[in-house]
Amino acid sequence: MTSPVELRHLRYFVTVAQVLHFGRAAEQLGITQPVLSDQIRRLETLLGVQLLHRTKRVVQLTEPGRIFLADAMRLLAQADAAIATVQRAAQGAVGKLAIGYTGPALYTVLPEIVRTFRDRYPEVELTLHENCTPEQESALIADEIQVAFLHPPIDSPVSMQDVFCESMVVAMPEDHRLAEQSSVSIKDLAQESFILFPRTVGPYLYSRILSLCAQAGFSPKVVQEVTPQPTMIGLVAAGIGIAFVSASLQSISRPGVVYRALQEEAPVLKLAIAWKDDARSPVLQNFLQVVNEWRSH
Repeated sequence: MTSPVELRHLRYFVTVAQVLHFGRAAEQLGITQPVLSDQIRRLETLLGVQLLHRTKRVVQLTEPGRIFLADAMRLLAQADAAIATVQRAAQGAVGKLAIGYTGPALYTVLPEIVRTFRDRYPEVELTLHENCTPEQESALIADEIQVAFLHPPIDSPVSMQDVFCESMVVAMPEDHRLAEQSSVSIKDLAQESFILFPRTVGPYLYSRILSLCAQAGFSPKVVQEVTPQPTMIGLVAAGIGIAFVSASLQSISRPGVVYRALQEEAPVLKLAIAWKDDARSPVLQNFLQVVNEWRSH
């Protein structure tokens, strides 16, 4: 079986063709001149074509050699590019990363983390998907996303690290009877209409809000269950009721809505980053490093 042409054969030929001198070419390649001459002859034998015309004084390209030179240079450039790309991929400098996130992440940690990552790794293709925690959990297990910003606890066996936590505040219409107060007691909300997120979206936090009301001696009158939180705030502005929302959402300028802290210990919304235990992606590892840097700053 005939041996195949190897990249080293092409590299030897291109070097000789560029300098048209076996001695200088051998010196550039770090091999002896007899070895180089033998390898060029071997290449010509494999191709069945004379690439170089040699005399004692000069080395010249034959017409087939001149045509082959252009193709050989292109192949070597492609090979070098492929090697560089795979090396950068191993370093996590190129590749893809699908990120899941909840609405509160968008108003807190996500923009700065993503911006830092993009500045550091501009050739990584990022796709972002907004979903509630249960949907992100499923997407993570199904490998539809590689990392998720979600709200613990979750049941899936994944790695998880707390990133951020914030208290919930009460959003109410600006003309509400309690709007003049700087803070409100949960007991003051006993007769109010509540706008909550569906239990399936955040079962732990949903139960925490109901428990807080129960401790105050009442069961909340839930008139609407919607998501995401900006929609809840819109319904508050429409006078439908009051809502518990993340404190960070106070940054949303919504006419007709005010926010008040609870006098009691408020429910806390935790945000964590989650990824599969067996994930080995260099891109993911770089992203987690950026998150850790953000947490420690």
